[in-house]
Amino acid sequence: MTWLGACMLALALFPATASAAGYTQTKYPIVLVHGLFGFDNIGPVDYWYGIPSALRADGAKVYVAQVSAANSSEVRGEQLLTQVKQILAATGAAKVNLIGHSHGGPTIRYVASVRPDLVASATSVGGVNKGSSVADVLLGVAPPGSLSNTVIVSVTNGLATVINFLSGGSGLNQNSLAAAQSLSTAGSLKFNAAHPAGVPTTACGEGAYTARGVYYFSWSGAKSYTNVFDIMDPALALTSLAFGGAKNDGLVASCSTHLGRVIRDDYAMNHMDEVNQTVGLVNLFETNPVTLYRQHANRLRGLGL
Repeated sequence: MTWLGACMLALALFPATASAAGYTQTKYPIVLVHGLFGFDNIGPVDYWYGIPSALRADGAKVYVAQVSAANSSEVRGEQLLTQVKQILAATGAAKVNLIGHSHGGPTIRYVASVRPDLVASATSVGGVNKGSSVADVLLGVAPPGSLSNTVIVSVTNGLATVINFLSGGSGLNQNSLAAAQSLSTAGSLKFNAAHPAGVPTTACGEGAYTARGVYYFSWSGAKSYTNVFDIMDPALALTSLAFGGAKNDGLVASCSTHLGRVIRDDYAMNHMDEVNQTVGLVNLFETNPVTLYRQHANRLRGLGL
């Protein structure tokens, strides 16, 4: 019985191991792009906690971009475009697969818009594609030119500068007011008029799956408080109140995250869970976020991307 059980176990495991080989091996490199106040890594802590290594383990070539922690979508987009060109030169690849989280969503969309020839796919994760009520509240409470705005901008610019310095990007410009304006509803509408590819034309629908040769995808969470041990969750539960009951991940309304093909907009994840933060303290009763990235790499692989 023991021998038979061992044989059955071996047969069960062999196909899984075989299918894992090359599971994430996309044709084009994957480039991960962080959101507001994001970074590549600070010491042992990665913004994309455990995600790059999981993708690389089964064949993907993965690069983690570093753009301004706080700046406009256009400035961040130009910074990313420079890095994309460097990656293509280093790898010899013709295109990249861009995956952006939060403000990384509009950032990758900018590159896909101005240089679609360099982009195979653009995937927005919890992306601020139609603005965020949190940014609207911030700008409303502290309108440009006010004393409170001056204080907030000074503090957040300082925070962004420290984050960039600690993660090795001290030369990047920081402008938290420009970031807030880009992430507001009004700022997003203006950005979308210039870079409309993949953006839904209805309030909460899907956008074009492809545009100018670029494939567009998105997914997001819809639960602000997911792990009692995560120190970020209480803050996200508080910011979620800005959405007046609309489905959101704590910082972005689910409908605002839609871009191209919407894989799902209701994972039981908050805005930080979407990148496996804080250090993997996510919802134990939902699909692990690392798995979502692996599945998406396989999805891109299946499309020849």
